[in-house]
Amino acid sequence: MRGRQLRRAAICLLAVVAVVPVTACAGGPEAVEGPAAAQDDGQRTDPDVERRAAEKAALDAYSGYLAASRAASGRSDPHAPELSRFLADPLLTRVRLSIRDAKEHGAVRTGTLKSDPTVAAASLDANPATVEIQDCLDMTDYRLVYAKNKRVVPGSGGGRHLSTATATRYPDGRWLINAGALHRDQPC
Repeated sequence: MRGRQLRRAAICLLAVVAVVPVTACAGGPEAVEGPAAAQDDGQRTDPDVERRAAEKAALDAYSGYLAASRAASGRSDPHAPELSRFLADPLLTRVRLSIRDAKEHGAVRTGTLKSDPTVAAASLDANPATVEIQDCLDMTDYRLVYAKNKRVVPGSGGGRHLSTATATRYPDGRWLINAGALHRDQPC
């Protein structure tokens, strides 16, 4: 009986550790607080107006993320300051690691990335508020190439694939993209 209780306690402890966010020691523009709880200052706005504003801010953050990521990938600069203007962890770290990995292998991204995102869902009453975004990214002309000879890196092909992202409202009011995935198994 005691062994079963210890296993349950260990499982519960692991679940709590997995849910509690880890905060890195950082300062400056890369430091981002966790997502904001809904703030109630006693004033209410029209829910439709609030929803439209949130959706626009989330789509602006998503477009900024794509532009910042393209620019940083084209320069092989994983610490480009524009990344932290539009991204938050864990996606910020994933993007930086991807750019660093390409740089270590002598590769950069070139070409044009086409995007036409839409809002899939908005959860403004959630704590924190989030907006889910779907996109059909056209990477036909967006390639990973070796910097020295501009040859395409094998296996880095383009195409059109479903992409999803989550924008979250942070305490300072900014909407940042903190989760995202390219679904290579789902062409669009």
